[in-house]
Amino acid sequence: MRSLTQAQARRIALAAQGFLDPPHAPPTMRTLARTLDRTGVIQVDSVNVLQRAHFMPLYSRMGAYDVELVRRASERAPRRMVEYWAHVQAFMPVDLWPVMRHRMASYRTQRHKWWGTVVTEELTASLLAEIADRGASTARDLDDGLPRSKEHWGWNWSATRRALDYLFVTGDVAIAGRNSQFEIRYDLPERVIPAVHFDAPTPSLEDARRELVLRAARSHGVATGRCLADYYRMRLQPGADGTMAAQDSIDELVAEGELEPVMIQGWRRQAYLHRDARVPRRIGARALLSPFDPVVWERERAEHLFDFHYRIEIYTPPEKRVHGYYVLPFLLGDQIVGRIDLKADRQTGRLLAKAAHAEPCAPPEVAAELAAELGRLAGWLGLERVVVEPAGDLAPALTAAVAAAGL
Repeated sequence: MRSLTQAQARRIALAAQGFLDPPHAPPTMRTLARTLDRTGVIQVDSVNVLQRAHFMPLYSRMGAYDVELVRRASERAPRRMVEYWAHVQAFMPVDLWPVMRHRMASYRTQRHKWWGTVVTEELTASLLAEIADRGASTARDLDDGLPRSKEHWGWNWSATRRALDYLFVTGDVAIAGRNSQFEIRYDLPERVIPAVHFDAPTPSLEDARRELVLRAARSHGVATGRCLADYYRMRLQPGADGTMAAQDSIDELVAEGELEPVMIQGWRRQAYLHRDARVPRRIGARALLSPFDPVVWERERAEHLFDFHYRIEIYTPPEKRVHGYYVLPFLLGDQIVGRIDLKADRQTGRLLAKAAHAEPCAPPEVAAELAAELGRLAGWLGLERVVVEPAGDLAPALTAAVAAAGL
């Protein structure tokens, strides 16, 4: 069996995620499509202390780009991506809609388990009728616009939102976009999903499972079975609830030559290399990674690839935080060499580095490289200054580097 070093596995993973792609200045819709093809999914999250989570992985790979590209790709015809529960709440290529119908059907059978008795057929039918009549609407729009008779369904904001969540995961509504307050605008799926995908036949469960595993393998480059299953939130082995399990598809793809079993230095579990994965000798990346970036969202994988122990501390009490509130790993070359707690102070036009820490592998030039990246990020966010606060072992050198760069 072929054996890979940890460094080889790391470079394979970064190449698969698009960190070898040539720059395209300025980034275009073609650049975005290429990047989405690499990542497969882009997690959506409401945290906006720096920038919305789904904008950051694209920035990390494409550089400074016009975020209007994301809105065009997800909200205007021809839609290239759509939100669904693909990893968690995430953008996925719109051609995955038919593949996800088995997941949608599974949620339909679990209505009472996850949504309780408040999400009745009467409530969902009323919501669908209202959306059909008025078009794309937020939960707030629908709550204000429909009857509130308590004796029938206990109609209120919570019931409305829970019912819309149910209709979303079952595919009875789709996300047409979001408003300026980041509220979801729901619409009928046939008005959101391009007809070529909406009308496409539903693949068999086995074909759907295989497609998701294959896409996960392409996006990972090399991965354990557990990582391949997690990418699109499948079980590795079959469960009692009948959800899709990945191991059978992995075995089939190995037999077909799509995946090659490999061993990786320091990894206890069997890994699989995609047959088209690039094995570069060098990665020349310099990027700040969102906590929700596919490179680091599976924390055990990040630790195996980068010797990088990472936990998001947003929900940790301030006095117990080790590195900060919204901490971004700093990728330089093929190593994560530091982490920095960032905040966009939009009122004062400042990018605040609340804390900066170096990793044991950090090279001497880490402060200068990080300062340059902070300058680029500030420019993209429309901020005028970079301010480094005196917290973390990298803060003194970073302060000096920011001053030297005139930031």
